[in-house]
Amino acid sequence: MKEKTHVTKDMTIGEVRALGPVANEIMDGIFGPGCFGCPNSKTKSLEFGATVHGKDPDQVVKELNQKLNKE
Repeated sequence: MKEKTHVTKDMTIGEVRALGPVANEIMDGIFGPGCFGCPNSKTKSLEFGATVHGKDPDQVVKELNQKLNKE
């Protein structure tokens, strides 16, 4: 059985992206493809990124966890 991924809003954007290609695809869908190259992605939190992009951080976390843990 695959271990569940648990994304939190205090994780850095880089940590979420490091979860693999599916996480990158989801993040691109939420924030757009430019997020990957942004210098803030390595140090800023997912909550910061969501807020800057006008997204609800809790909804972003929920979407990431649902899609990453889909079986």
